[in-house]
Amino acid sequence: MKIIGIIPARLASSRLPNKPMADILGMPMIGHVYFRSKMSEIFDEVYVATCDKEIYDYISKIGGKAVMTADTHERASDRTAEALLKVENESGNKVDIVVMIQGDEPMITPEMISAAVQPLLEDDTLNITNLMETMQTQEEHEDPAEVKVVVDKKSNALYFSREPIPSRKKGASSIPMLKQVCIIPFRRDFLLEYNSMEQTPLEIIESVDMNRLLENGIPIRMVMRSEETFSVDTIADLNNVNNRMKNDPLLKKYLN
Repeated sequence: MKIIGIIPARLASSRLPNKPMADILGMPMIGHVYFRSKMSEIFDEVYVATCDKEIYDYISKIGGKAVMTADTHERASDRTAEALLKVENESGNKVDIVVMIQGDEPMITPEMISAAVQPLLEDDTLNITNLMETMQTQEEHEDPAEVKVVVDKKSNALYFSREPIPSRKKGASSIPMLKQVCIIPFRRDFLLEYNSMEQTPLEIIESVDMNRLLENGIPIRMVMRSEETFSVDTIADLNNVNNRMKNDPLLKKYLN
């Protein structure tokens, strides 16, 4: 089975311009995501998909593989799909599973990637999985930049929201505070099918792409991980990640 990772990245960002090139401990964030993704033994190859020459040139400079894509994509999955088809066209080999790894997840680990893919290897009926982890603070649970998820007893997603779900306003002493981590494996054909679907009302309302699948009755298997990771959307997030990664044991494997 051929499995590749694709990291969609672009410089345009409303909250943090030039985000992929933001410095984390002396290296652009996209470099951290690339090197840490490459550590996963499950991948045949990892690519960065971008419409920006600055990112393309940087990845090429560090010995990575980058794919230039159109600058008209609004969603990361569209950019990922274009890169997938270009990779297949150039290699002449069809991919079985493509893992979309958001370029603003610099704290990912290779173990997280393997865990995300594993359900697709074990269950032919699944077409997509997402990672999730527990949030540690009420502040994070209420942060609209974090996508929250609630799941059923089989760890299938019930709903995604940027609001704090489930609600703590009903008096419960404790509630599950789960967030989506944007490492998303797709079966190859399903990624293309997903991108052909029309946007759905709850997807638009919540600004969460995965709700499109739930509204169409398509299951999303959520995979729990214990690692504490933080994505980067703002300067505050960037400062937080810089502080938290100082003692990260993976750094010495790629950061000179």
